[in-house]
Amino acid sequence: MENSRVFKMSFASVYPHYIHKAEKKGRTRDEVDMIIRWLTGYSQSLLQQQIDQNIDFETFFEQAPQINPNVSKITGVICGYRVEEIQNDLMQKIRYLDKLIDELARGKSMEKILRK
Repeated sequence: MENSRVFKMSFASVYPHYIHKAEKKGRTRDEVDMIIRWLTGYSQSLLQQQIDQNIDFETFFEQAPQINPNVSKITGVICGYRVEEIQNDLMQKIRYLDKLIDELARGKSMEKILRK
């Protein structure tokens, strides 16, 4: 996969897909937002601002206030790759988010998803 294409994708264009995936399985937008805030350190208002500004994934993660120190506890396979083995830092962060949304859609409790 060409990484630069993914990095330049608008976060705002993918965000509705995260919500749809969660809602299809009976989860909520608030839970999706909670996961994103946990991972990135964004407040709800800053998260909404990033969505409204239609920034790309690269900028979204560059401007993230603080990546959660517990991200190393996120393990497993997403899109055929073990997230803990992904070498590119930005791609790993994107896949961490994908993995967390996947766990939400699979019915995992928020406590487990947020590695508490």
